[in-house]
Amino acid sequence: MKNLLLQIFTWWNGQTMGTRFFTWRHGKKVGDDELGNVYFEGPMTSWGKPKRWVIYKDYAEASAIPPGWHGWMHYRTDTPPSQEDYKAREWQKSHKPNLTGSPLAYRPQGSLSANGERPRVTGDYDAWTPGN
Repeated sequence: MKNLLLQIFTWWNGQTMGTRFFTWRHGKKVGDDELGNVYFEGPMTSWGKPKRWVIYKDYAEASAIPPGWHGWMHYRTDTPPSQEDYKAREWQKSHKPNLTGSPLAYRPQGSLSANGERPRVTGDYDAWTPGN
């Protein structure tokens, strides 16, 4: 029941009811990745290419698509990684979630959202203060 309510009222939890219906009606499963995302191909678009989409395992986050599937999704290749012996290159990093807005977000020293006090200004620069 919870999954059904999420599909009706949210778009970021997997798939919506509209996506489920469209996938059932037109989608051909092409493969899935190591994160559990499932990739589909459907009817031709107006520019002559087949429609491609992904149903995320968890939250809909575009950065959660591995490099090989990213290339297929963006029409850089017509062969999906599931139909070839795709291996990520050594410089391609594995997925790390976007932590912006969470307690684990990066907060450099001097950031307004970092804990502690901002360091005093040194050198030939003095920060502006009201009334000067």
